[in-house]
Amino acid sequence: MSLHMDNSVYSHTARFDESARALTEDQMRRLAPSIFAVEAHASRSERFRTIPTIEVLRALQNEGFSPVGVRQSNSRDESKHDFTKHLIRLRRLDTAETHRVGDTVCEIILKNANDGSSAYDLMAGLFRIRCLNSLVAQTATLDSVKVRHSGDALTNVIEGTYRVLGETQKLLAAPQDWSEIRVDRDAALALADSARVVRFGDAKGEVSSPITADQLLTVRREGDTGADLWSVFNRVQENVIRGGLSARAPATIENGRRVRGRRVTTREVTGIDQDVKLNKSLWILGERMAELLSSRKLAA
Repeated sequence: MSLHMDNSVYSHTARFDESARALTEDQMRRLAPSIFAVEAHASRSERFRTIPTIEVLRALQNEGFSPVGVRQSNSRDESKHDFTKHLIRLRRLDTAETHRVGDTVCEIILKNANDGSSAYDLMAGLFRIRCLNSLVAQTATLDSVKVRHSGDALTNVIEGTYRVLGETQKLLAAPQDWSEIRVDRDAALALADSARVVRFGDAKGEVSSPITADQLLTVRREGDTGADLWSVFNRVQENVIRGGLSARAPATIENGRRVRGRRVTTREVTGIDQDVKLNKSLWILGERMAELLSSRKLAA
């Protein structure tokens, strides 16, 4: 698939074999021109401080992190096209490390906008090779950086960026640790049910979707059939984010007649903010489940 055809931050161009390469600035400019904004959109006040993403990106490249995926939000206001929200995946490509299918690598995920639609946000993430599970993770021991477009914004961005870079490798302990935690049927359903509320619940946590917790445990790939927490978590995460699950809503009574419920099919999560929010929430659920099951094992 060519770059100009796939504007997803999870694109297949982010290879892990010997042909892995960084996106060029020309490629990024075609896919996400707002990365290159050096001034604020005209709608912003004088108090708004521009954070030029391209300057931060070049600094990260000097630290060995290369952009391997970019994505930009759509805007109804055409004048904001070159300033709006964007997301960048960065990974170290300057290592001799070899990867296999199923390996998990640590990446940096950068989100920013210069039209007022987003603060600058730098997060650590995990990417599972060939499974396309990009997990935006925020843990108790891992810093993330969120900087408002005010004050000495650029200085705060650079200082916070180096703090996150020093913490990213801590994420890589999770796949190994969670793969050693056994999950019974009840615990798996509890995790899936919590994820169902996160994905489909309203402000009060009430869910009207006919999609069940059991459907979120559907195995999509052979490598996720295990009964360990890492396998269960990845099944839930992929079913929540990728969509494609179908169910029929309950029948209703209208004018005294029974009306068959309509069939519902979940859509893939494509919005930048919803994607990040869901992945953070799912990661926290996974952490809580790991803590709970580990404490039960110690108490046994």
